[in-house]
Amino acid sequence: MAKIQTIEANLYYDNFHALRDITMDIRDRAITAIIGPSGCGKSSLLRIFNRMNDLIPGAKVKGEVLLDGKNVYDNSAMDVVSLRQKVGMVFQKPNVFPMSIYDNIVIGPRHHGIKGKKNLDEIAEKSLRQVALWDEVKDSLKKPGLALPAGAQQRLCIARALAVAPEVILMDESCSALDPESTMKIEELMTELAKTYAIIIVTHNMEQALRVSDMAAFIMIDENKAGGLVEYAPTTEVFANPKDKRTEDYITGRFG
Repeated sequence: MAKIQTIEANLYYDNFHALRDITMDIRDRAITAIIGPSGCGKSSLLRIFNRMNDLIPGAKVKGEVLLDGKNVYDNSAMDVVSLRQKVGMVFQKPNVFPMSIYDNIVIGPRHHGIKGKKNLDEIAEKSLRQVALWDEVKDSLKKPGLALPAGAQQRLCIARALAVAPEVILMDESCSALDPESTMKIEELMTELAKTYAIIIVTHNMEQALRVSDMAAFIMIDENKAGGLVEYAPTTEVFANPKDKRTEDYITGRFG
């Protein structure tokens, strides 16, 4: 069974139809890349999975978005706080909070009611080890998270997402502001985390999508300016043998 399913999902911003009839199954313990030209709705699609679009006035979703078979837009079945605990998000630029490295990690668990220094210490260490940051920061946990280099800040943000024990991790262009060395570390981390979590990434970097993802979804604007799913298949198939000429044109750089 798919971890996340969308069934004819449509997204509107007031009268603007941003995404049209998106139907796809997203696998657990795999990396799914969402690719497509700028403005086609990739980030909007990512945000429907944990209802981040709810924060935008006038946003409305029609159709179904299911997490483990439960409609995330059915408030009687799943509240938003619980959803965002299960479906964490890492943004394009590291959004480190203006507090210590340690407090950046434990703010989520504290919010969800976990108490006791021993428990929080264990979560902090485990989360930082998961992102290969523990050895770098274990002696400076009280220092500001914002003092870390950009690549380490992004890994700190991923550790913060992991600290609340999610099931899905969304990553919106999370390497685009990083240097090649930091990008490589994040990609290695994605591959390792995909052994445990469902990971969905938005990327403009075709080489990155090919390197790290198991599945690729190509999104493109239709004649009515709404983003639609053109092709969705294993990444190697999408890149080596695309079924739609628009996909081939995009991944070969003819447009986008």
